[in-house]
Amino acid sequence: MDKNYEEYDWKTIVDELYQYLRLKTNPIGMKMFEKKEEMEAIHKIRRPSQIHTADQIVAQAARLGWTVGITAEDLVGPQCQVVLGLSPRDKKWLAGKEMSGVWFESEEDSSHHQHAMTVVPYGQYEAMAVSPLAVNRLNSPDICLIYATPGQMILFINGLQWNQYEKFDWSVVGESSCADSWGRALATGKPSLSIPCYAERRYGGVLDDELLIALPPQDLIKALEGLKHLHRNGLRYPIPQYGIQMDARSGLQVSYGKEK
Repeated sequence: MDKNYEEYDWKTIVDELYQYLRLKTNPIGMKMFEKKEEMEAIHKIRRPSQIHTADQIVAQAARLGWTVGITAEDLVGPQCQVVLGLSPRDKKWLAGKEMSGVWFESEEDSSHHQHAMTVVPYGQYEAMAVSPLAVNRLNSPDICLIYATPGQMILFINGLQWNQYEKFDWSVVGESSCADSWGRALATGKPSLSIPCYAERRYGGVLDDELLIALPPQDLIKALEGLKHLHRNGLRYPIPQYGIQMDARSGLQVSYGKEK
């Protein structure tokens, strides 16, 4: 897929995602800006009046349908700022002493965690904005974010693997798992799946049964095209329960082919 973002009909795309996956939250876009003024020029942009975590800002787009822009000063501290490349990954941040004895047994463990996080390189951007894809307010988002249940997510990933199959190897840093989703996707340009962490669930409103995938727009379109093919083949959401005591052969023949 090499379409330009401007060619995407995001209203139709989001409607189709709801049709095939029955998502509960708004699929959203995230975009980094070199200058704050570029972010502030977005139509109907909201600016925080209080200090937030990045999880809260993302949630305002995904759960409330808002278009929100932030700079480093709007975020509660360097943990969120560094993931987005809005603050330097300096020695103090890498030491992670504040997490020692809370999330990790020792300062050494805390430092290993900080070093393991995938973050946007510092010095490129001054601001970030998030917005529901369907309202089309971001001019070419860097990545798209989708919250989904495990059942919805595996079918979405199956769609992504329908054409030009690729095995995905994803990692888990544990706490601060935004580094596994938007941090990694922004830094690498690759689809990135995460198990949202304690902070994302406490402050970002992420539900117990939700996972998060962040990926470039062209990969979202690729996954949707794959979902359409799977749907035609009878592989649909919700996945119907077959029964744990039933003879599995007739069902398997439909989904996996008959033995020859």
